Amino acid sequence: MHTAIIKCVGASFAIVSLLALSACATVGPDFVEPDVAWLHEWQSDLYGQVGQPEQQAQADLRFWTQLFNDPVLNGLIETARRENPTLQVAGLRILESRALLGIAGSGRYPQLQRATGNVAYVDEQQEGGAAPTDQSFTSYSAGFELGWELDFWGRFRRSIESANAAYLASVTSQQDVQVLLSAQVADLYFAYRTTQLRIEMTRYNVGLQKRSLDITQQVFEAGEDSELDVQQAKTQYLSTLAVIPDLEASLIRLRNALAALLGRTPDKLPELESAPGPLPAIEPLGIQGIPSELLLRRPDVRSSAWRIAAQSAQIGVAKADYFPAISLLGTIGWSGSSLSGASDTTRLVAGPALTWNLFDYGRIRNNVRLQDARLQQAIVLFQDDVLQAAREIDDAAIGVVKTAEQNLILKDALQAAERSLDLANTLYLEGHADFQRVLDAQLALFVQAERELLSRGAHVSTVVALYKSIGGGWTDMSMEQMIPESMRDTMRDRTNWGDLLEEPVPVEDRP
Repeated sequence: MHTAIIKCVGASFAIVSLLALSACATVGPDFVEPDVAWLHEWQSDLYGQVGQPEQQAQADLRFWTQLFNDPVLNGLIETARRENPTLQVAGLRILESRALLGIAGSGRYPQLQRATGNVAYVDEQQEGGAAPTDQSFTSYSAGFELGWELDFWGRFRRSIESANAAYLASVTSQQDVQVLLSAQVADLYFAYRTTQLRIEMTRYNVGLQKRSLDITQQVFEAGEDSELDVQQAKTQYLSTLAVIPDLEASLIRLRNALAALLGRTPDKLPELESAPGPLPAIEPLGIQGIPSELLLRRPDVRSSAWRIAAQSAQIGVAKADYFPAISLLGTIGWSGSSLSGASDTTRLVAGPALTWNLFDYGRIRNNVRLQDARLQQAIVLFQDDVLQAAREIDDAAIGVVKTAEQNLILKDALQAAERSLDLANTLYLEGHADFQRVLDAQLALFVQAERELLSRGAHVSTVVALYKSIGGGWTDMSMEQMIPESMRDTMRDRTNWGDLLEEPVPVEDRP
């Protein structure tokens, strides 16, 4: 057997040298989270709600809904975390970005791997001539080609850095969906309960007005008063009664909206049947932490920062095109045949290769500009996200304070309206006032009762908005919690996911 081996001179030395150098250079800017200059001076006490923790109730931001001491609400939020389609999509996007990170990481390994081989049967016949032949033989060959572009300028490292930042952005985006979902469930739940109470209150007022109508009817039939009082009482009674169908329709719409958040069809929610009657009485709030720090920990703000990190790395990816691509190429081949006396041949070729796009007509330069412009857009959007977050916190905080003040005033106004109706009824029955005074007092009571109830509902809504604005209402979730088991089983049957469907979700850290 004859063996011929061809080697490139100095290939081993070149390989070692290039591998060492490839770990040194990385082009493009290193990420630095943008500074928000005004945030250092924004030390708001949120209108008295920061500080004095010994005098105020404190709530864990992750489980702030427990502040309401309502097991029905807590159960609905847990159900929403398991069943809400939008939250499931957010979990699937984490899987998507994890797969993209795996694709980016593959650049660290040989990019060209190709195996070739062939077998040929030859039947050769030659007639006539000095040496006629009749022979047959088999020839065969196999080879393996490998190409590895070294990460000499950090192109692949920057790609991995960008993909990893995008992966972490998907994690914080899922947390942000949790924040929004918790607030939406709480808002709809308390809106549902407020509407229930409005229906009850309206029916109570309908009862009062029906009794007044009956009294005026009896007085009219006894010939002691005119029909005008009867018709006025009837008008007010029917007008109030007509409010109930619209409230009942609103109640169904709120129930359906809540059912959709739970991933259910429009139907009865048995959980709501055990909901407590009155709206919760909320103690004065005490926000833990400095507002500016809470703001920067909001999941949506963290996602915005990670998107900057991902885009910053893309500049390095683009700049790497300015420089030559240095690769290691290698081929191993073997060939032979069944002919008598034929020798097998083994072939080894290895060495570095360089490619350099010298004439790109501005493509690389403009691609770098493109990535830089996108980076600056992400920075501006981050600054705006922080600004809008501060506005949301401040708006919600003043809303909590002022709705609490309004509640106290309207509570006194409701008590005065109730007393006015009692006096008007007494004076009318004693003949010291006409029936119009009773009608006016009934209308005033209905208006004040509704305003007071709506104000209590608005106060609960502003508390929900405050905890939403400071990024409360999310918790770390495993992939098993994000994606239902039936969905994971379907995905496994369709695709080889390896361990990704059970892989721990990273705990987000500041980039």
